[in-house]
Amino acid sequence: MSEKVSIGDRVMAAGFAAGWALVPLLPQRPTAAVFRLMADRVWRGRGKSVQRLESNLSRVTGLDADGAELRELSRAGMRSYFRYFHEIFRLPRMDRDEIVRRTHVTGAEHVHDTVASGRGVVLALPHMGNWDQAGAWLVAVGHPFTTVAERLRPESLFRRYVAFREGLGMEVLPLTGGDGHNFGTLATRLRKGGVVCLPAERDLTRSGVEVRFFGAATKVPAGPPLLAVQTGAALLPAVVYFDGDDWGIDIHEEVPVPAEGTRQEKVAAVAQSLVDVFEKGIAEHPEDWHMLQRLWLEDLSR
Repeated sequence: MSEKVSIGDRVMAAGFAAGWALVPLLPQRPTAAVFRLMADRVWRGRGKSVQRLESNLSRVTGLDADGAELRELSRAGMRSYFRYFHEIFRLPRMDRDEIVRRTHVTGAEHVHDTVASGRGVVLALPHMGNWDQAGAWLVAVGHPFTTVAERLRPESLFRRYVAFREGLGMEVLPLTGGDGHNFGTLATRLRKGGVVCLPAERDLTRSGVEVRFFGAATKVPAGPPLLAVQTGAALLPAVVYFDGDDWGIDIHEEVPVPAEGTRQEKVAAVAQSLVDVFEKGIAEHPEDWHMLQRLWLEDLSR
């Protein structure tokens, strides 16, 4: 059966295609200014995505949901979000040396030393900053990796996104619609001492692990903690953010797997420890947390 594609999906796919084709050919500063203007226009329109971002940020920061301070933070958040798109259009033509030079990393030794010892690494990230740029940095410093991508609509946009990420040096598995063996493939890569990078604070499968996140219940993907429990790979939380005109990555120490308990209990404990690290990183850089969807269970239940 052929895919049903809405006019909105077609416009979005055409916009992304034009972005990857045209933005790299134009001067950086003017195009960055255009993306900021677009972000401000969306922010002023205060549609559902902006309202959801403000609701999420209010929970994270404790700011008044109707206050001016939260509104300013959400504008910074939308500018950060649109900056991500501006940068991914330019990223395929960016020099690798520039990517490495402009990426300020703490904890890189946790990846380098673990891989050198022969163990696999699971890098788990919240949806922050420019995670594709962080992936480009990881490849540039000698660690090509495998990841899983949400299946976007239309299919042409998904294929273009996969091609973009593969062009940066990533191996990309589709979250849905593939051979159904993603976990086995990731486990194989890890057992061979490879690196896997996965988003880890929003469950898209309805089979996630329940955790407490900023004081309320939500579910996170089971994959990252389960891979650590099953394969013995090191699970390293990574927080990605914008550092002025450059980029920052904080790679934290390995999340330990409890020695006792059932597999389910171990996965739950590791998942909670993981989001505890995410909480700190998001609280430090709330404007760079791109969570424009419902996340907490009480919000989803509505």
